[in-house]
Amino acid sequence: MSEPIKEFTAVIPYWEPRIEPVVLDDATEEQLDAMKVTVSNTAIGAYTLALAHDPETLSQRTPLFNGIMYSRGGLSRAETEMGAVAASVVNRCIYCAAVHANRYNQLTKDEAVMDSIFASGEEAELDPRQRAIMTFAYNLSQCPSSATKEDMAGLVANGLGMDEVLDLVLSASLFGWANRLMHVLGDPIAQE
Repeated sequence: MSEPIKEFTAVIPYWEPRIEPVVLDDATEEQLDAMKVTVSNTAIGAYTLALAHDPETLSQRTPLFNGIMYSRGGLSRAETEMGAVAASVVNRCIYCAAVHANRYNQLTKDEAVMDSIFASGEEAELDPRQRAIMTFAYNLSQCPSSATKEDMAGLVANGLGMDEVLDLVLSASLFGWANRLMHVLGDPIAQE
């Protein structure tokens, strides 16, 4: 086994589970039903197959994830991804940060923002709206009470409506949970 990746990157690594994932051909009807709606409707990966050991939870988790990350209205898709990246940086979830930084880069056609975040963390060079989003999501992810009224005022001052703020809270909060689950179940490994 290769050593887990320790540095942030926008190149999506392989995720190596610590537990034996469900073998798709051997999955129960309940497990197959829970895997019908995969994250972003892509192929079923090792993470989903690991989560399929608890099909009841998986059947609730995936629609929640899709609803937060892919809903229409509110925060833009790129800014929703930024909220996920902020939480993942705080929680040092290399895999989630890579997946969502990569998606942000695809959506914006601009790698400079994520490069700056990964190189400089809280000191990243961002425009005022991006700074407000990162600061709020970063503080919320460190400890919910660390997100202050001033952070909220910064969001509003930079044009975010309450529907966008709600999306940011949901994105960062979802990854507060998802990052910890990823850490427990596996490791990011460089693609060979």
